[in-house]
Amino acid sequence: MRVLAVWCPDWPVVAALLEEGLPATAPAAVIKANVVEVCNEEARREGVRRGQRRRDAQGRCPELRLLASAPDRDGRAFEPVLETVEALRPGVAALRPGLLAVRAPGRWFGTEENAAATICEALVETGVWDVRQGVADDLFCAEQAARWADLQGWRVVPAGGAATFLRDLPLQVLEQDPQGREVVGLLRRLGLSSLGDLAGLPAQAVEHRLGAFGSRLRRQARGEDPTSFHARTPPPDLECEVVFEPPLDSVEAVAFSVRRTADRLVEQLAARQLVCTAVRVEACTDDGGASVPTSVRTWLHPRFFSPADLVDRVHWQLSPRATGGVRSRKDAGVVAAPVERVRLVPETVEPAAAHGEGLWGGAGDELVERGVARVQGMVGFEAVRRPVLQGGRTPAARQADVVWGERAVDLRPLDRPWPGRVPGPPPALVFRQPPPSEVVDDAGVGVRVTERGAVTGVPTSFRPPSGGWQPVLSWAGPWPVDEGWWQGAEGRCARFQVVGADGRAWLLRCADDGWTVEAGYD
Repeated sequence: MRVLAVWCPDWPVVAALLEEGLPATAPAAVIKANVVEVCNEEARREGVRRGQRRRDAQGRCPELRLLASAPDRDGRAFEPVLETVEALRPGVAALRPGLLAVRAPGRWFGTEENAAATICEALVETGVWDVRQGVADDLFCAEQAARWADLQGWRVVPAGGAATFLRDLPLQVLEQDPQGREVVGLLRRLGLSSLGDLAGLPAQAVEHRLGAFGSRLRRQARGEDPTSFHARTPPPDLECEVVFEPPLDSVEAVAFSVRRTADRLVEQLAARQLVCTAVRVEACTDDGGASVPTSVRTWLHPRFFSPADLVDRVHWQLSPRATGGVRSRKDAGVVAAPVERVRLVPETVEPAAAHGEGLWGGAGDELVERGVARVQGMVGFEAVRRPVLQGGRTPAARQADVVWGERAVDLRPLDRPWPGRVPGPPPALVFRQPPPSEVVDDAGVGVRVTERGAVTGVPTSFRPPSGGWQPVLSWAGPWPVDEGWWQGAEGRCARFQVVGADGRAWLLRCADDGWTVEAGYD
């Protein structure tokens, strides 16, 4: 089996520039953990290199565009490349964003050179300008041939000539991961400089010194790469749309007409034992004879979408925004422009088995969801919310409000240590506006916390939110915190748990501006 590898250099940078709408000729680098992960040719001309610290890279190239690392974005941008090659030769394997492999289709196109030329022409027509290809007997040699090819060119290694081609390549081509860089560093200290030097070492000695990974690198250097690739299964086209002729100008009419389309989408997902957890709704209006998608939104679901959920999302997306929390009756059922078509595109699908119901079913949950959906139809989608727990140091910071029916995203993780966080159990009452309080010792002097976290006195009395002074039966703390003062956050403070004479427990906060009551325990 001959292998054809298609390589698009610096793909993370290409994908990021495309998403940001920046010119492809701008010097740019993808940064991860303040280190250059990938940079393009324009940046390399200025001295920027992979592995450089962010500050050093900016010192070499002040106009360098710094882009965040996003593997999901790189994969999405590489999908058109996979589809283009897949249309010419099925059985594409996506090795990573920017690199794919496929069985060389030389017989169909006459020669392997003709096949590479056809693929290159198709990719250039889609807007991928920097593409290089390599053809060889194994995957490793084909990838190296692609890396040594010219811009929009290809390099074909003759059958049986992999060892000859790889012989003079430097050892740096093996530095694809941290383990490979470590082995290459060791081989250089041993006096080796090329793949031919590695291939000439005895197999037993390499395995004894470098283990199984080193033996694999030696086989690659000899043109005997055992790595195989598995062709991907093209994702099915699951999107559904409905066309209105003539266009509809009523929200209720559009929602009623889209019901069968929602049923069809859920049925075709169920036939593949899938459910949809994220769907993109596109509403196209008739703008001078051209169908233009004027309303596009991605909806997330905490469980999975049913046909009724999809209809509700279309209704909410096309309805006017709420006025004072309740929709205006005057324009509640009128859209801004006549809707010509509605398209439902499932963006995230998951196995239905992962969302199976419990032993006794879930009828109660469904009734609650439908009841809340009716309330949202009356007061607005954004008006009904549910509390979600997130990471944080204070009880108020650990609370987040999420729209009912939407999945909670961009929350602070719970598994972080969060130094200074008050231990459980959590309080039952958290004040939105913490009332002021006072804490004194047995001499009537106000208790404070020093910069080093030391308490100036033993709390003996305090003033709870209900008013009046109470003796302190027991207390715990302090839990000092010093965070975000440069961003206008609370800065340095300390928290105490205090139990009064009536048996009620409170969470008190001591800061430079005095004492406040943040929460209460039942």
